[in-house]
Amino acid sequence: MELPVKKETAQFSTLEEIRARKEQLLSELQQDNTRFSTLWSQTFVKREGSSKGEFISSLVANSITAVDTFLLVRKLIKNYGGLFGLSKKSSPKKKR
Repeated sequence: MELPVKKETAQFSTLEEIRARKEQLLSELQQDNTRFSTLWSQTFVKREGSSKGEFISSLVANSITAVDTFLLVRKLIKNYGGLFGLSKKSSPKKKR
């Protein structure tokens, strides 16, 4: 898939040129919309052929990823939380 390239703007001198350009842009938008819709529907295709074992292994892998992410965020906040104003405020020490 190609990224859109910024094109130079054209100078229009008649109303017919503007209408022709408008129709051209409309057809390009419709083509892009069709392509986008196709890609979007392919992204969320439900896989029918997965067995119970594959489902459970996917569930375990996702759970491990979630726990790992939680632990990483907790460690980062503990070590670098002061940068974001999330560190614990130290309680005043008691005098004897």
